[in-house]
Amino acid sequence: MCVHTFRTAAGALLVFSGLLAAQNLNISNEKIRAHVKYLSSDELEGRGVGTRGGKLATDYIAAQLQAEGVKPGGENGTYFQRVPLAGVTTSKTASLSFRGKGGAVRLRYITDFVGTSLAQTPVNNFSAPAVFVGHGIEAPEFGWDDYKGVDVKGKVLVFFTNEPPSIDPKFFGGPTLTYYGRWTYKFEEAARKGAVAAIIIHTTPTAGYGWEVVRNSGGGEHPQEKLEAGQRGLKFAGWVTEAAGQKLIASTGKTIAQLLAMANEPSFHPIALGRITGHIPVHIRSIESRNVVGRVEGSDPELAKQAVLFTAHWDHLGIGVPINGDKIYNGAVDNATGCAMVLDIARLWAALPQKPKRTALFVFVTAEEAGLIGSDYYGKHPVIPAGETAVDINFDAFFPLGKTSDVSVTGAERTTLWPLVQRDAASMHLDIKPDPEPGQGLYYRSDHFSLARVGIPAFSLEEGHTYLGKSADFGATAFEQYNDQHYHRPSDEYKNDWDFGGIVQMAEFGLRIGLDTANTPKLPTWQAGDEFLKARQASGVR
Repeated sequence: MCVHTFRTAAGALLVFSGLLAAQNLNISNEKIRAHVKYLSSDELEGRGVGTRGGKLATDYIAAQLQAEGVKPGGENGTYFQRVPLAGVTTSKTASLSFRGKGGAVRLRYITDFVGTSLAQTPVNNFSAPAVFVGHGIEAPEFGWDDYKGVDVKGKVLVFFTNEPPSIDPKFFGGPTLTYYGRWTYKFEEAARKGAVAAIIIHTTPTAGYGWEVVRNSGGGEHPQEKLEAGQRGLKFAGWVTEAAGQKLIASTGKTIAQLLAMANEPSFHPIALGRITGHIPVHIRSIESRNVVGRVEGSDPELAKQAVLFTAHWDHLGIGVPINGDKIYNGAVDNATGCAMVLDIARLWAALPQKPKRTALFVFVTAEEAGLIGSDYYGKHPVIPAGETAVDINFDAFFPLGKTSDVSVTGAERTTLWPLVQRDAASMHLDIKPDPEPGQGLYYRSDHFSLARVGIPAFSLEEGHTYLGKSADFGATAFEQYNDQHYHRPSDEYKNDWDFGGIVQMAEFGLRIGLDTANTPKLPTWQAGDEFLKARQASGVR
């Protein structure tokens, strides 16, 4: 039986446990399991954006919200917020070539490189000088500049993902990867500097995952936000294998490892690589994708104008490169689990006999796998303004392996909600542990980041690694196995023997945080000095 406690400004406790128990209002293992099973079934064909399976998924989510009494929160009285996208598919005839030590080198699409054009034009040809720019970072707050004043306009930039190693929290976040280390930042910065193309040399340590993940994620259609009039995009943005990268940098006389060591030093200077020629023909189609939005009104006449936000992305990779004869990337863990959890939280919220003070929004976003596009669109076009949104609690990829004694809420400690989150964890006998994989940069890889960028206090819940009744190394081993064998692969499929106890546990924890936040008298914000505080203040929250 759940016990949900609301704290008022005076510290009084409004205990809803009796009312919840009387109506059997508990997170449902069976309902979550059923949602995950359907959303990750072959019928939905991997929930690709702009596909039949994507429409089936969003129709299902909307129907479930309606069936549970959650009101529409989208456009024109519907459950949907339209998200206009361009679907860009790179032709198999795409090529990259350059002159290596042994003569001309031509890289093969999918085998040696993946990526696409961000220019949203069907033909993208270029032949331009290439420059190796280390990690491709310009971070004045850390005294770091990989460009050193070199004009890279019209050039092809080559770099590593990730960022300089650090153990100092004041320098690139210490061991925790910052946004500067993300591939999305690299391409954004290249475009800002006027580059014609940008190429990441993949290594498993710098990326945090193997080439197969890059290939499987980057070899199909790429959903993109439509460019506005006059806006330009890179003619090519993509990745090459480590072996192809070694050929690309051969003129330097250095190995990949040597160049990476150089890139990790503040004294690094850009290195000319010669000329790279690209032929990147693409097919472009218009996609009208959609976020799904449910709404439960708050009970307070004034605070109901404000919102508590729950998010999960519904999309996955659709149909892609076959592996062991299977071409459907079902995305059971990633992220049928998160969608199922938010659906059940919405069910409970709608059934509460006494509603919390603030309104609750349940937003299932599109195109996360393409770079957090759906959540970015919502952040720019919110149902309730960022300055009136108390928190975003995001749910992304949960392992059905049983209950844990610990939990990770990376980012919550950066907000004024931290004491509340700590109390709710303690009430469930959960130890809050630091991010177990700080080098993965998970804070900047999921949809809460889009909401943080517009100022909303935002974070994801993650299971801990200490599983009840399991060995001490079970959690870390399970993560490694999933990352190595199932992440962004067709084998991320539902299994009948999965233990949903931990997923139910995490859904309840998220529900408690949401309920308590919905009744706080003051809108939460970011801690002093945090990178998102200025955006929060700009939204009107002081």
